[in-house]
Amino acid sequence: MPGGRLTQQERQQIALGVADGLAYAEIARRLDRPTSTITREVMRNGGPTGYRADLAHRATERRAHRRKPAAPRERQAPAQPYGRDAEAVREFEEVYAVAMMASGMPLMMGRVLACLTIADSGSLTAQELAQRLQVSPASISKAIAFLDSQGMVRRERDERRRERYIVDDEIWYQAMMVSVRSTAQLVETTRQGVDVLGAGTPAAARLEGVARFLDFVSEGMARAAEQARDVLRTSSGPQDDAADPKSDRG
Repeated sequence: MPGGRLTQQERQQIALGVADGLAYAEIARRLDRPTSTITREVMRNGGPTGYRADLAHRATERRAHRRKPAAPRERQAPAQPYGRDAEAVREFEEVYAVAMMASGMPLMMGRVLACLTIADSGSLTAQELAQRLQVSPASISKAIAFLDSQGMVRRERDERRRERYIVDDEIWYQAMMVSVRSTAQLVETTRQGVDVLGAGTPAAARLEGVARFLDFVSEGMARAAEQARDVLRTSSGPQDDAADPKSDRG
């Protein structure tokens, strides 16, 4: 029944759907379940590349046995400005986090970045993030440290001296340039190996090919990022008469 606990048969259908590359919304439609249920099930049990029905079922049973009699309520979707569907926004946030994880980002980092990105202010405190994601402050701190190292968030102090974590128009450009610099460093290190292994040897030739490939890709990424930078410079936002006075900093 929709809203009840997933059965083992449903988990097997989820695993088949994930293996076939189906969208979570399509899997949810076939099972008559909310998309958020499918998204959370996959996210907490190995992700899209590691989900296994039998392992997920056993893990859920273990969690149920450890759970106290008064289990915490499921996270409620926060009220949304601009007349948005709060549940649809929450489902998209979870799907967006999974997409980031599929691209190589650790799960919690993807969840934090997704949460910041879809906030109209693009800015939340650690406490706000912990409340919205229902995780510990330590998890938020670890995720922010990683995102900061990748140039994907920046920190500011607000008027109450609280540290706020921000994504803005320049974040994705800066993150891309961090990747470019990391690739350039890898190119330099790879070419050092050519001298160590001896020019003309099979291993050195292989390394030289890798270095040339990565150098070409890195230059192309830097060039494309510069050319597309203006795309990230958003307009001033909705017109004043359409804007909702509510803030998402609650």
